Amino acid sequence: MKLHTINTGFFKLDGGAMFGVVPKVIWNQLNPADENNLCNWAMRCLLIEEGDKLILVDNGIGNKQDARFFSHYYLHGEESLDSSLKKNGFSRDDVTDVVLTHLHFDHCGGSVVREGDKLVPAFKNARFWSNQRHWQWAVLPNDREKASFLKENILPIKEAGQLAFIRLPEKRDNRFAAQDETGGIDNIPVSDGPLPSQLSFRFVDGHTAGMMLPQIKAGEKTIVFVADLIPSAAHVPLPYVMAYDMFPLTTLEEKKSFLSEAASGDYILYLEHDPIDECCTVKTGERGVRKEETFRLSDI
Repeated sequence: MKLHTINTGFFKLDGGAMFGVVPKVIWNQLNPADENNLCNWAMRCLLIEEGDKLILVDNGIGNKQDARFFSHYYLHGEESLDSSLKKNGFSRDDVTDVVLTHLHFDHCGGSVVREGDKLVPAFKNARFWSNQRHWQWAVLPNDREKASFLKENILPIKEAGQLAFIRLPEKRDNRFAAQDETGGIDNIPVSDGPLPSQLSFRFVDGHTAGMMLPQIKAGEKTIVFVADLIPSAAHVPLPYVMAYDMFPLTTLEEKKSFLSEAASGDYILYLEHDPIDECCTVKTGERGVRKEETFRLSDI
């Protein structure tokens, strides 16, 4: 198995929203804000090469929205999804599977492109993987979260017949059931995913219902793509929970359980939004679980 970092560029988000209840006097030392209180964040994806499978985890914000939309996010950086794939010797047509941790626009916007007046999947040979709980949550969004779920990023995948669902654990919390239990998705295939045996999935609900965290066994190492459970190394301490999270106390519980496991198991956390560090490990000390080492994926 080979793992490749896929950089899709940077964007800016409000620092207070990203750090929740943590005061600016503290978080501004970790990721300094500009004059508009905006901090810089990566949109870092992961490419998994195994046998005849080429699996892309998330794909950034894309480029099909209008100038008004992008004016809110100050996109910058020299790399893009296509240039990063090319740098690693691939193109979008080579991708066999796209795993979408969740369907917020900065994670799945690159799934769909414009061709003339049509919206079509950007990866024409790939199956796109979500799960039933999260798909329903996204297509029937609550009023607080609906600005993050853009139908143009989501529905063309289903309409093209390229959508599939990863099987959910049998245990289900009814808090996260969608309004409509069918949603016209009865014919969507459900399986254990695009699975090389080394790839499994964790499910968390604090940030948004049914977010999926790919977990990879690479030799003796366990690598977890932590998505928005822990968006950056600065978010490792338990109280550092984003104001964007739908259920912050659930996030707190999920972080506490996961970080305890990650520290004892010496897991590697692959960081999607950290503007500098690609990966980190964590350790348990007198002040709880904290960041230990940071490094690049290529150093593993």
